[in-house]
Amino acid sequence: MKNLDEATIERIIEQITRNVLILLQEDEARPSGNGGSTLTAQNYMERVQPVVSAGADRIASTLGIAPTDSAVAPMIDHTLLKPEATQDEIAQLCYEARKYQFASVCVNPTNVKLCAQLLEGSGVPVCTVVGFPLGATPTDVKVFETQQAVREGASEVDMVINVGALKSRDYELVERDIASIARVCHADNAILKVIIEAALLTDEEKVVACQLAKVAGAEFVKTSTGFGPGGATAEDVALMRRVVGPAMGVKAAGGIRTFEDAQKMIAAGASRLGASASVKIMQGAESPE
Repeated sequence: MKNLDEATIERIIEQITRNVLILLQEDEARPSGNGGSTLTAQNYMERVQPVVSAGADRIASTLGIAPTDSAVAPMIDHTLLKPEATQDEIAQLCYEARKYQFASVCVNPTNVKLCAQLLEGSGVPVCTVVGFPLGATPTDVKVFETQQAVREGASEVDMVINVGALKSRDYELVERDIASIARVCHADNAILKVIIEAALLTDEEKVVACQLAKVAGAEFVKTSTGFGPGGATAEDVALMRRVVGPAMGVKAAGGIRTFEDAQKMIAAGASRLGASASVKIMQGAESPE
């Protein structure tokens, strides 16, 4: 048999891992005809454990070096919101979240159920987005989105404010929009993060948006969707932190690609980070330049 180099072996193991996660989801949907021995998201850890144990070192070496800076990973929402994301990519996201113990996975609502199944028992919650990415849907539509997402397994919700209403100074509408989602979230012990899309706002509007989110009962304010004209800046994070005070969360998202980027946002006052480059960030935490 031809000898395989280390990188090739790791790629093979990584691909197998993703395929197993997808097959678990597909098998769970099929009726069991073999006396209950179908591999499911509920029993796969027990069934696969001997394989993992036999090659634990090899499994751990895939997807980069495990971080030694354990303080950063629990602050990162491991994010995949691109519209073309496949089930295979979602499974990979969940695998990485399990490995690094990120704060959550953040996915579009259509992927919530799959993530909840793949992450069951991992301690990693599922976060989703509502009114995304424009925030321009009616409140009752956002409420329905939230109800369905929570029902399917989301325990964190990142909603986009009605930016047009804010800029029109219709603050009552903005506050009511946020409060309506907050009530749905809190009824099921879910966390609400409010995306203000800071790149579209003046500093005065950023202050008002943060104040409204706080009054409406949100747990976090968040800088950006990642789909707007700009992402997180340290200046915006610092401003948002000053407005909401020490007790409320501030999530920096958009354009955070390195460990150094993450450090800047945390130093500015961020208590949560949204990133699609989470693994790269953790590799930087392990081996900072």
